[in-house]
Order: sequence, then C-alpha cells, then structure tokens
Amino acid sequence: MPPTPRPRFGIMTAPMQVDYQDILCVWREADTIPEIEHAWLFDHLMPIGGDPDGPAHEGWTLLSALAAHTRRLRLGLLVTSNRIRPPALLAKIATTVDIVSEGRLDFGIGVGSRPSPPQARREYPAHGLPFLDTPQAVESLAEACTVIRRLWTEEKPFDFHGTHHQLTGAFGNPKPVQRPHPPILIGGRSSATLRIVAEHADLWNIPGGDIDDVRNRSALLDRYCAEIGRDPASITRSIHLAVSYDRPGVTRQAIGEAIDAGFGHIVLGLPAPYPADVARWVADELISTSG
Repeated sequence: MPPTPRPRFGIMTAPMQVDYQDILCVWREADTIPEIEHAWLFDHLMPIGGDPDGPAHEGWTLLSALAAHTRRLRLGLLVTSNRIRPPALLAKIATTVDIVSEGRLDFGIGVGSRPSPPQARREYPAHGLPFLDTPQAVESLAEACTVIRRLWTEEKPFDFHGTHHQLTGAFGNPKPVQRPHPPILIGGRSSATLRIVAEHADLWNIPGGDIDDVRNRSALLDRYCAEIGRDPASITRSIHLAVSYDRPGVTRQAIGEAIDAGFGHIVLGLPAPYPADVARWVADELISTSG
C-alpha cells in the first residue's frame, strides 16, 4: 500500500426522519469549516431506520438544492442505487448537479440496496421498480458506468446495446463542468463490485466496522487492479464511519484505524437529530485530533 496522503474528512447526513431545514443548517455550517471538505446524502426512497412511515427525501433532488446553498464543499450521494434510475437519465441528473454546484460533484454509485436491511428492499415494489437479483444488478452497474462516462465525454450521439441497457442516439448536452468528468466513486465490498471499481472508479467507498475485513477488501482491490494493469494508488480509498456523539473516543479510534489501513477519504455519518453546531463539533472533537 503506497503512503496515504493527508486525510480528507467529510460528513454524511442521511435524509430520513429529518426535516430539510435541519440538513440545510448542517451543510451551511460545514461549508464554513475548512476541515470538512465533502458532504454526502444517501439514496433511499423510504426510511431504512426508525419509523418506517417517516419522511425520506429523494437524494438527487435534495443534493441539487444543497449545492445551490453551498459554495465550497464537494458533494454527492453515498451511493446512488443503480437500480432506481436508468443510467442515461442519471447521467443527465448528475450533470445538472455538477453545473449547479460549479463543478463540486463527486459521483457516487453502487449496485443498490442489498436484501439486508429488509426495510431497504420494500422501496422497490412501493415505487414500481424492478429488483434485479445480485448477478444481474452487478452486470447492470458495469454497463451503467460505461454509458454514463460516454454521455459525459463523447461529442457525438452513440448507440449502446448491452445486456441490461439499450440506447439509441444517446447524447449528453450540456457536459459536466468537471473535465473529463466528475470523479466516480463506487461503493461496495463484494468481489464482483470490486472488479467494477478496479475498472471504473476514481474513489472506492466501503462501510466501516470490521477493520480486518476492510483491509482484506482493499488488498483484493489491489489484486484486481494489478490484473488489468491499473495502478491501485490511482483509486482513493474511502470509508464511511458512524459517529457517536456520546462516545467520541470510539469514533476517533475508528478514524485512526481507517487511516492506518490506507483510507484517506473519511466520511463521518451524523445521526439525527443533530446537536447544535454539530459541524464545528465534528471538526474540533474528531478531525483536529485525527488528521
């Protein structure tokens, strides 16, 4: 594993069981704190925790609004479910957010909700969306990454005839602000997903927890990169860590372990309700003692 650069810290505010104004307040505060460099939402259409009938805001719509109210933070979804939107439509949505944010989008994408937690599975039939089995969903993600990149970069219409996605006369206009395209972050831990990461991703994100498993998954990604002739160091290692307001020492320990394992992109998940001045608390209590 090559030397890890200076850690880059961010926050994640799951847009469920919380009001828009509460999330906006946190993001506006974080936008003024240089130690916090990026901010994220998730992509679920119904709550996956707490009251199953509680509020859940659509991620990309909310992200565009937050982009318009911030000036510095890089921003994205951790991660977009490829099962919810066709890739050409998703490319158009993401381009719009990159334009609104003046080039601050990190494009997060993954296979989509796993069968666990069970609350995540119900949003598909509830919205009339198909739920492909895992092998098909992984194949669909690989095709989606190819289609989205081409829509962002190619200057003429093209056709695409994949197993899961068929496009005729596909063309993206306008293009994203960032060139050649916004950084692509792929989230997941399965072997099949890691092969897609090796081919397509600029950043790879994995949920924290078992640090030994995290290290093993990172080593597996190194191996897959070597198999296709890609430098593993060209993929930034990102990890999502849950924050404990009551036990910040536990979070600081998890941050230290992640950095030692070669993860230089740290996403700190903030549970709602948010304490007053939570972004400043994150910077003072977690980041300043860990970077």
